[in-house]
Amino acid sequence: MSFADLKRKSQSNFDFLQKELTKSTKEGGADERIWKPALDKSGNGYAVIRFLPAPDGESLPWAKVYSHAFQGPGGWLIDNCLTTNGDQCPICAANNKLWNSGVESDKEIARNRKRKLSYYSNIYVVKDTANPDNEGRVFLYKYGKKIHDKVIAAMQPEFQDETPVNVFDFWEGANFKLKIKTVGGYWNYDSSEFAAPSALSADDEEMESLWQQAYSLESHTSADQFKSYTELENRMSMVLGTSTPSAPSVESEEYDPAPVSSSTADFNSPDITSSSNDDDDALSYFARLAND
Repeated sequence: MSFADLKRKSQSNFDFLQKELTKSTKEGGADERIWKPALDKSGNGYAVIRFLPAPDGESLPWAKVYSHAFQGPGGWLIDNCLTTNGDQCPICAANNKLWNSGVESDKEIARNRKRKLSYYSNIYVVKDTANPDNEGRVFLYKYGKKIHDKVIAAMQPEFQDETPVNVFDFWEGANFKLKIKTVGGYWNYDSSEFAAPSALSADDEEMESLWQQAYSLESHTSADQFKSYTELENRMSMVLGTSTPSAPSVESEEYDPAPVSSSTADFNSPDITSSSNDDDDALSYFARLAND
């Protein structure tokens, strides 16, 4: 765009920025790129989505992120865990110390502060009964270990008579029927399943257009998404009330509000930073927030 065009479009550019600012502040700055399923009046939800291939220039069709979310006398700590990228995390170190103390009350504290697991993928929304306007669009989808396990089961089936399916493939992938039930007050995805393999479309140009709309996944694990070890350690001290804050509290972050299983789940290993019992859909703290 030339300088003359910039001058001519000054007002329209300003109008565009005004709209973007309005979107960014609406609903607490919720990320409109992220698709979220919704429940009907009966407490159930249904949608059909298609996992998309890795974005252009990236190698994996998902991003794996660990995070911490817990409350202390100094407020809430809501931050990504440094172990996401294989680095040491002060919160995990503190949790391991508590767990290894052998004191049951310390173990309970460690359970409540353990890291949570989330995945991000690009999806195409085939059917969204709760929000039909989402159909035919590309979104980011944030999901937990339960759904990721279903992806693994489809790509690496347990039995020899089952054919592996690359569910992220445009031509030989499969639609995912997301079925949500409310069980004991929590979202349950056990009935969700992949349909038979099929091409997303018969038109390669249409699929290429969808692929070009995909969002970066590697951005979720880039360095700017994480505090340094010292910053995270200081934040933990502030939240736990073991230090006096010397600066304004950090900004809050938006997380998927889907409720998850109780924090009293059993631990199979004393090394809770690598526990296989990571909560589905990441963060149970919203359930606790609702009761505060």
